[in-house]
Amino acid sequence: MKQILYRLFEHQHLGKEEARLILQNMAEGKYNDSQIASLITVFLMRNISVEELTGFREALLEMRIPVDLSEYKPIDIVETGGDGKNTFNISTIACFIVAGAGYHVVKHGNYGATSVSGASNVMEQHGVKFTTNIDQLRRSMDACGMAYLHALFFNPALKAVAPVRKSLGVRSFFNMLGPLVNPVIPTYQLLGVYNLPLLRLYSYTYQESGTRFAVVHSLDGFDEISLTTEFKVAMPEKEKLYTPEMLGFTRCLEEELSGGETVEDAALIFDKVLKNEATEAQKNCVIVNAAFAIQVICPEKKIETCIAEARESLESGKARGKFNIFISIHS
Repeated sequence: MKQILYRLFEHQHLGKEEARLILQNMAEGKYNDSQIASLITVFLMRNISVEELTGFREALLEMRIPVDLSEYKPIDIVETGGDGKNTFNISTIACFIVAGAGYHVVKHGNYGATSVSGASNVMEQHGVKFTTNIDQLRRSMDACGMAYLHALFFNPALKAVAPVRKSLGVRSFFNMLGPLVNPVIPTYQLLGVYNLPLLRLYSYTYQESGTRFAVVHSLDGFDEISLTTEFKVAMPEKEKLYTPEMLGFTRCLEEELSGGETVEDAALIFDKVLKNEATEAQKNCVIVNAAFAIQVICPEKKIETCIAEARESLESGKARGKFNIFISIHS
């Protein structure tokens, strides 16, 4: 590991096979915490290459606990994290909105490493018990259109580095890997990223994999569609810059999307949004993210139609109903 670190400190890049082997060794406990922290720091100081990202991804997928839910043709809605914005759990709520609109979702999530509350934090706050039981996951998909895969249960390498990531408290290449290693390998994916180079990196990676995707980025640094400013959406057939006003939304302020200071704060916001009792900024933000997820699944639909579907799912209580069923299965 020492020689690898020296090379990386000299701005050299890893080959795909080298990256794959390094992550395997990491999962097997062959590196100490200081070495892992140094490796994470390297990729914070420079962009990861396609070869490195692909090698790390292949290692994680080889070591994962596989889950076959392919017959549902599900979508995953996820962000890289690491944008430093500490937003409420936008993508997780969007998952239940999409499920409420009649689509299947498999959310791959984790505890927050750079924010107060990750998806797994807010799930646990609601009494969810994570599982790898395929029968329970299928029952969840059939009953409410939603399954949740806690990353540490399905990816041993992520579990091995979790303490280091949490103690560092900064984004890392594991933030970039998380969206690519959903054990189900979903048919569709909506991914939010915190800068434009990552948007292009993921677009290229998804095109190579054949996944039907949208990668989104708000130009002020949010790794989701925040409606605080213009945002870019990259899909297989197009890349387009939107303003909130183009889609009938009012711009909101960054502080209106805060996830609070504690997991309890985040869970309270989560509940208010699903009960349709949230602020307009909170509500519109989850609706627009859910809408673009629906368009990934149904590219023939205009985005205005997808927004209407997402809004109806939330305002009618369908999204909340799906969440209640989900809780009854997993608590």
